[in-house]
Amino acid sequence: MDTRFLLYLHGFRSSPQSFKARRMAAEVAQRHPGVTWACPQLPPSPQAAAGLITEITAGWPREHMAVVGSSLGGFYATWVAEETGCRAVLLNPAVDPARDLARHIGEQSSWHDPAERFYFARGYIDELRALERRPISWPERYFAIIAKGDEVLDWREMTGRYPDARIKLLPGGDHGLSDFDAHLEEVLAFLQLA
Repeated sequence: MDTRFLLYLHGFRSSPQSFKARRMAAEVAQRHPGVTWACPQLPPSPQAAAGLITEITAGWPREHMAVVGSSLGGFYATWVAEETGCRAVLLNPAVDPARDLARHIGEQSSWHDPAERFYFARGYIDELRALERRPISWPERYFAIIAKGDEVLDWREMTGRYPDARIKLLPGGDHGLSDFDAHLEEVLAFLQLA
């Protein structure tokens, strides 16, 4: 059995301590203990985040790796999947973060630790644009879980961004996918970790 590699990318102001990241880590460790798991704390700079992701995955065989990304992490996961051809699971993915995060320039606090602060610089908007990959090359390698009830991102934009990809459109839900446990089986099956 070849070793599999899985990268999890969190969203804006989030961290590896997010509910979904911790649930994924626990499930992968329990069901697929041989999988190499990486869930880095992404820096605020998209260029630095891409550099870190590239460094982490540098030795990973493309045919045995996959990526999961939530919100802004879904945008990064799309970039990873387009660069490598790997499978990608997107959880309420950000489709135009250069537009959406322009109003968040300045000092921000971390979602999981409000005492932890970081600065989101104006130059990061151009860095986001540089990472945009449109259209997707291999729709069959994408699985997006999108909630119509997302209070941050528009579900119509999200579904429109991934034509011909497998999409699970939830009638309600929320941006954080608080019902993530209900989708874990499908996510793990799609990632083909075994």
